[in-house]
Amino acid sequence: MVDKEKERKDLLKLSIAALGIVFGDIGTSPLYAIKECFSGEYGLQVSTSNVLGILSLIFWTLIIIVTFKYLTVILKADNNGEGGVIALTALLRSLKLKGKKGIYLVLIGVFAASMLYGDGMITPAISVLSAVEGISSIAPKLSQLVIPITIIILAILFIFQKRGTAKVGSFFGPIVMLWFSVLGILGIYHIILTPKVIMALIPTYGIKFLLTNKVHGFIVLGAIFLVATGAEALYADMGHFGRKPIRVTWLFFVLPALVLNYFGQGALLLKNPKVAENVFYSLVPRWALIPMVLLATVATIIASQAVITGSFSLTKQAIHLGYLPKFKIKHTSASQEGQIYIPFVNWFLMICTILLVLGFKTASHLAAAYGVAVNFTMIVTTILFFVVAKDKFKWNIYKAGSIVLFFLIVEFGFFGANLSKVSHGAWFPLMIGGVFFTIMITWNKGRKILAKELQDLAINYNDFFEILKEKDPIRVNGKAIFLSGRDDIIPHAMMQNLKHNKIIHSEVGILNIKIEDTPRVPSFEKVKVNKVDKGFYQIIAHFGYMEEIKMKNILDLAFEKNIDFRDKDVSFFLGRENLRLAQKPIMGKFRSNLFIFLSKISMDFSTFANIPAEQIIEIGVGLEI
Repeated sequence: MVDKEKERKDLLKLSIAALGIVFGDIGTSPLYAIKECFSGEYGLQVSTSNVLGILSLIFWTLIIIVTFKYLTVILKADNNGEGGVIALTALLRSLKLKGKKGIYLVLIGVFAASMLYGDGMITPAISVLSAVEGISSIAPKLSQLVIPITIIILAILFIFQKRGTAKVGSFFGPIVMLWFSVLGILGIYHIILTPKVIMALIPTYGIKFLLTNKVHGFIVLGAIFLVATGAEALYADMGHFGRKPIRVTWLFFVLPALVLNYFGQGALLLKNPKVAENVFYSLVPRWALIPMVLLATVATIIASQAVITGSFSLTKQAIHLGYLPKFKIKHTSASQEGQIYIPFVNWFLMICTILLVLGFKTASHLAAAYGVAVNFTMIVTTILFFVVAKDKFKWNIYKAGSIVLFFLIVEFGFFGANLSKVSHGAWFPLMIGGVFFTIMITWNKGRKILAKELQDLAINYNDFFEILKEKDPIRVNGKAIFLSGRDDIIPHAMMQNLKHNKIIHSEVGILNIKIEDTPRVPSFEKVKVNKVDKGFYQIIAHFGYMEEIKMKNILDLAFEKNIDFRDKDVSFFLGRENLRLAQKPIMGKFRSNLFIFLSKISMDFSTFANIPAEQIIEIGVGLEI
């Protein structure tokens, strides 16, 4: 009985916390989704059939994409508890699919992940701008202040990232709970006044809308898709909260609140078609407009915060999986592992987000550019899930195929409509995604090329010990650790040290760090130690792609295996590649130069792995690429 009571309390606590992180993005869509259907780029006429048709399509979009696809099916595809397209890609890599099939699937997974950076820019811009535009409802004369206020809020949001969100994170859930409660209450009030909108629950209204409006109706799907743009976050944040809290919170709180608000907006449109250009704030009584604008602004800041920290998490995973250079990562909380801050990503997102606000000027114009990148990521998630379901879960091909085909038909329908946004500004997030994809595949391939060149210069253990017998170098008292890129070869730094200094330390650790295609590796499996010869030890450390590499942790775990390299006088020998462009670059001139540039801005491994600077000795090697 006590256990069940504790379980219920834990579920409630996690569900409230999930509100602020998981549902912030999808929860701010009522600010602009229906407005876009009847104004701006789409401009549908407000009529009973159009309003009921739009509401029907919105409701069934939330049911099919969010509830059925993500909450029921996709959440099953976790990588040791972690979700998201990068976790799904890592899961695919662990399946070791044969031939080019595996390579292509991983590449489209990486491309989908790179698209999320575009989402990380446009979500804060459209969310905060749409909330601040409520000022126009309070005092139309102040409308010229909307953009400056939005930029100030966004700048403050990004500037404060370095402080972390651990201190204010506990407030996110209650604030977003208030936000969804207000959404639901406003919706109920207007539905009671015009109850016939409830008929939109019948799917035939949506089908009839598409058949009647034809091409125009199809293009409006691009605006309807805005109600589902936060669905990917439900999957990506699974590792923080687990399946059950996310499912319970969505089904019993978030979904009803969103549906009630959308239907309330539809009810108000039927009663007063003139409010189409500002339908959300028209739901609010005049006396409550100021607190509502403030609440909406705070809710959008929280939603933006979740997207920004998601970009940090994505970057960390990509670094560990070998798709991005080592950027500086700061941990902003001693108690919460996921609280990280990456300066380079933060400032890059801030610049691009502010440029989006300055360039598009209104939330309506931003909405016309929003959705393509998210939609593409959804399609890729569906495709990758099919492979995982078939090859890992051993689902029958007809079962997996029928479910995936259904999702793809729906998502490609939205994708076709969203393609019309490319000329309206959707090219920007696509371009950002393309830039990051080029960087990712260039870095990954470049590191593989360097690893091959270093392997050609290296020798195996047997040959090395034969050389030692012949040269009989001086063994000096002391301990040294040499970092190796592989566990079957002697690192080049060690050979260079032997060649030039002609000495070997009395105790030598050859350390190889492996990043696994799993989020975390248990401590008891993290470090393996092999004694290979007198005074020589092979240390193999395994880390998950979500973990932070700390040399102290490695040495502490090695000590438990009866070798001690924890002394402050231990020397760490690292190889540093001095890169230059080859006469015939393997990756072509542009990508090879890009790789050389990325190598220069990449954080050195000693800092990345938290090795004390005073204990490091670097040995250079010249390589062409």
